[in-house]
Amino acid sequence: MQWLEWSEEAFAEARALNRPVLLFLYASWCRFCRDLERDVLEDPSVQAAIGGRFVAVRVDKDRRPDIDARYAKGGWPTLAYLDDQGEMIASDAYLEAEALLERLELVSGYWVENRETIRRRLAESVDSGAGAAAREQGELSVEIVDSVARMLLESADPVHGGWGTQHKFPHPEALDFALIRWSQTGDEAMRKLVLRTLKNMQAGEIHDRVDGGFYRYATAPDWSAPHYEKVLDSNAARLYAYLEGAQALGEASFRETAEGIVRWMSATLLDPDTGAFRGSQDADPAYAHLTSPAARRERGAPECDPTVFANWNAQAVSAFFKAGVVLGRDDLRERALRTLDFIVDEMFDERGGVYHYWDGTYHLPGMLTDQAYVMRALIDAVQFTGRARYLDVARRIAAIALETLRSDTGAFYDTRHDPSARGGLRRRNCSMLENAVMAEALLRLSHFTHESDWADTARETLGSFARDYKSYGHFVAGYARAVDLWLHPPLHVVIVGPPERADARALQAAALAPYVASRIVQMLDPVQDKQLIERYGLPNAGEGHARAFVNRGRASYAETTDPQRLGVLMTRVERGA
Repeated sequence: MQWLEWSEEAFAEARALNRPVLLFLYASWCRFCRDLERDVLEDPSVQAAIGGRFVAVRVDKDRRPDIDARYAKGGWPTLAYLDDQGEMIASDAYLEAEALLERLELVSGYWVENRETIRRRLAESVDSGAGAAAREQGELSVEIVDSVARMLLESADPVHGGWGTQHKFPHPEALDFALIRWSQTGDEAMRKLVLRTLKNMQAGEIHDRVDGGFYRYATAPDWSAPHYEKVLDSNAARLYAYLEGAQALGEASFRETAEGIVRWMSATLLDPDTGAFRGSQDADPAYAHLTSPAARRERGAPECDPTVFANWNAQAVSAFFKAGVVLGRDDLRERALRTLDFIVDEMFDERGGVYHYWDGTYHLPGMLTDQAYVMRALIDAVQFTGRARYLDVARRIAAIALETLRSDTGAFYDTRHDPSARGGLRRRNCSMLENAVMAEALLRLSHFTHESDWADTARETLGSFARDYKSYGHFVAGYARAVDLWLHPPLHVVIVGPPERADARALQAAALAPYVASRIVQMLDPVQDKQLIERYGLPNAGEGHARAFVNRGRASYAETTDPQRLGVLMTRVERGA
């Protein structure tokens, strides 16, 4: 039996042989996926049944999130039974060999006897629900932000923090929104929710206090009994959450936990040759239960998936920029820049946009998740380094996304239109979280460029979810965060002066140091950015010392050349004093 890749050739073979397709959807870091492959799918009787009755297709869910979004049923592994056009007939999770043999016989027998009926039924269901659900524009109001805030508090674990019971995830985007809410309203319940979640999570078994970093999720409310894989995106997001917690709440232990995540990511996932981060580290419970570095060295660390994912690396870039400031380490800013440059140099082109993954070459261009997170990382690079050249790449990515992913209703599809797509890939989805990330990136791009069209696009994107956002549960926090950014213009600090000069750098450091919910820090060179300086109405600002201007929306509040006074001015404007 031979496993094929998802391809037109695989489905052509299924049609030629009049067989259904067995899709094995797995994650490289998933222990249950490896157990299924070793103990079940390599069983000779199972291989004979699959090889004699199906065309077998094997897909890594991280490399093909588009396939994963349409076929995974309740997690991984997923065994999906498809017709020869790629439409799903049935699906299973983990099955023992005997149960899988019965299932294979049942599905293949039903296919042989009823293939025309199955094809007709699936074609009718596709025709009745083709494409993404129609969306109507809704009003962006404070009620959206208020209702999400209430929902988060009501659904959170009041003892251990976080959300969920059987599967316990921290949901960093919800923590981010809670901190913003607390900083704006003084809501103590929000502050306590963030403290409770971050403290209990770092004290729980989900936190690897030997190597640093976090396992993917816990299966008990007190953050115990974790699944022991470590994945780049979840660790990058938790790093950002602990950095924000340290910055906003002054909790020293959060800083230590953030240092541990940085240490693990740098020692384990960072590829020194490329400067990019590998995707994940496998689960090994025996290794995880060892409590000393020496014992772990003797056993040997679990293997890593070397695949470089653009969206996950972009999240790491944003977190490392933040870490450079909060932890006072310029080396982390330089590490973030090297990773970002790898993405721009190796995983982006002017026509295709950002590609999804790299394994020696680039693959799968134009997916929303990659465009959105890389845009956000590029804008972060401008804020944390003052290098305006990254704005040009961000603009180009935004233009490509508008051209290839935008729907008629304002939301962005997750994938490009592909006239040759099969099965579930014929129907494009609109992910709320990825649309929220894209909208936030567009809003920030608008502030940095002083180009209002990007903000108008962001408003339409967010408005397309305004009527049904409540149906997304606590996953809606990222959306509420982006809506809040639209409703409340961020504190905007514009520093005019040569970026390499010490006085400009001192003002930048002062502007980035305190926790501010939606701050934008922009450095403008009097020579290179002359047109933008004039657009801001600051024609003589570059004369003499570097100068910082504090603004919110169209209102200009104060200016200073003194880094110490800048922090005071920002606090005053942020609090509305």
